[in-house]
Amino acid sequence: MARNEHEERIAWLALRLIPDLGNRSVLRLIGHFGSPLAALKANLRELLAVPDLREKAAMALAGKRFMRSPDIEWQTLQKEGIKLLTIKDDDYPSNLSLIPDPPAVLFLKGTLEPRDLVSVAVVGSRAASPMGMAFTERLCGDLARYGVTVVSGFAVGIDSAAHRGTLKAKGRTLGVLGCGLDIEYPRGNASLRDEVIQSGGLLTEFPLATPPAAGHFPLRNRIISGLALGVVVVEAADRSGSLITARLALEQGREVFAVPGIARHFRSTGPHRLLKQGAKLAECAEDIMEEIRPLIRPSRNLPGKISRHASVGSSSADSAAARPAPSQSLPPVQLSFEETTLMGALDATPQHIDEISRRIQWPVSRVMATLLALELKGMIQQLPGKYFTSSQQSSG
Repeated sequence: MARNEHEERIAWLALRLIPDLGNRSVLRLIGHFGSPLAALKANLRELLAVPDLREKAAMALAGKRFMRSPDIEWQTLQKEGIKLLTIKDDDYPSNLSLIPDPPAVLFLKGTLEPRDLVSVAVVGSRAASPMGMAFTERLCGDLARYGVTVVSGFAVGIDSAAHRGTLKAKGRTLGVLGCGLDIEYPRGNASLRDEVIQSGGLLTEFPLATPPAAGHFPLRNRIISGLALGVVVVEAADRSGSLITARLALEQGREVFAVPGIARHFRSTGPHRLLKQGAKLAECAEDIMEEIRPLIRPSRNLPGKISRHASVGSSSADSAAARPAPSQSLPPVQLSFEETTLMGALDATPQHIDEISRRIQWPVSRVMATLLALELKGMIQQLPGKYFTSSQQSSG
């Protein structure tokens, strides 16, 4: 890492280590000065000129009142294998970058991949019923087999069931914490923590040693919904953090789904209220896929990559308009070994997913994940009934 780049990374971290600087203040500083290093070097007079920046925050920054040394904190992150992601980075989650108050900095243990753009958040009660837990595991396993990344809050109850169901199906899952990554919370999820890191990642906007305070969870919830194309609420009481996540999802322009429960049961009041307010009914993974599919559109602006702003709020008409005309010169789309293998099994004749699975002797879950990746790259088309055809050959 070049010296200037290293200094900038430390500067991002330094801003997050000033207790009086919240996320919105950090975003204001970056917007005003253009970079965290410039904000860090500004004097008090320059800081007081930043619109809407509180005097207390300006004085704390001018006085470099860090809770810990940024250099030592950086070394700890490196030692623990924790990645610092900033809103200016190319690999910052593009779904999240579109919300009104995206985290300026994310701390990540694990990986983020381009396919995580196709994510669904599944949340619900900590005091979940056995039936609700079993349903959540089955639902998330099915979503994983469609190639969808499942996002949740890593809490006990429905959140843990969402992660477990995804892991059992060998899918990707992301857990969003309301504390620092070095805090073992909740304590009962130690083994699950390692599995999530291996099959996705844990992320948070809170620096190391930040405790799981009550006020952190509403902030965490906007990240859960912001990462996803839609939010599914399984079980929730009338006053529940899951309903906050659903409200944030609506404000962010995401889909909201609710799973019905037993009438008048306290765990059903939240989902039933959402259904009365217009949330989509979710009884199975297909209900969710039907709604989010129009939000997924391929982009060939960059070889093998998904456009940063192509995944949320787009319609089928937008999707068609986004595809370049055949006469345009396009860079070749880069395919993985799995994608190349699967393309070799497809032609202009529609084939059912089960037939494809038998032909190449892959499990259906692997076929579905690869087909979704190819669909995002505009290489194939999905027809009703889980039939697939090669876009290139059928259009040529």
